[in-house]
Amino acid sequence: MTKVTTQATATRIDISSVFYVHPSDNPGTPLVPAQYDGVGYRSWRRGILRALSVKNKLVFIDGSCVKPAENSPQSRQWQRCDDMVTSWILNSLTKEIADSVEYVNNSSELWKELEDRYDQTNGAKLYQIQKEIDDLTQGTLDITVYYTRLKKLWEELNTLNTKSICTCTCTCGAKDSMHKSEKDRRLIQFLMGLNEVYTVIRGNILMMNPLPSTAHAFSLLIQEEKQREYRPTSRTPMESISLNANAGRGSQGGRGYRTKFSSNNDLGNKVTEVF
Repeated sequence: MTKVTTQATATRIDISSVFYVHPSDNPGTPLVPAQYDGVGYRSWRRGILRALSVKNKLVFIDGSCVKPAENSPQSRQWQRCDDMVTSWILNSLTKEIADSVEYVNNSSELWKELEDRYDQTNGAKLYQIQKEIDDLTQGTLDITVYYTRLKKLWEELNTLNTKSICTCTCTCGAKDSMHKSEKDRRLIQFLMGLNEVYTVIRGNILMMNPLPSTAHAFSLLIQEEKQREYRPTSRTPMESISLNANAGRGSQGGRGYRTKFSSNNDLGNKVTEVF
């Protein structure tokens, strides 16, 4: 009895280990709500990486967790976790794409195949996103929807340019200056697409020194939008009712007054008839 207990203790996996599998995890679970169908790979990719990070399984797809030797006691644990990650990713793909990568050997090979196939930054994609940004205006959209669409395009453009972002430590301040210039450019881009009814608040924002962040400008515009929703009209309802009542009396043939002139020679004498 003591020997069995010792073996069970030896094979127990710590919850912080990459080999730990939660009881609620199963191979049929997709990692993201929407399966990848060949469009929007970068957004789908971010969701997959985030989910695997939460489950402490990123090391399986980036190749940093190498498979132990066959005679190692951790070999079966590694294989179980790697098969689980592979199943999760396959379930997050549409059937057509999943069928094309079904026979990969492990999750790292599967991820590399998807990266090589779909993570291609090209001029056509950059042109498409930049054109959508330039053509986007508020139009019939409210401030929130307009800002959300524009921000999504900005983030998608950022993901395409991830590999060209400098990660060096800057000591001269040029990097911060370039970052501020990019933020100001996006603020101007956001303000340019607004409808003309926001001309005044747009001018007030542009007069701020330094220019605010796009998020701060969005907050100010939301307040302006709400004020416009509750702003009273130029004519009060009581005035409209009074005008309608006077017009109705004159058109229903009721008692009224008519003034006419007696003759061309006596323009100063007027006769008032009651009818």
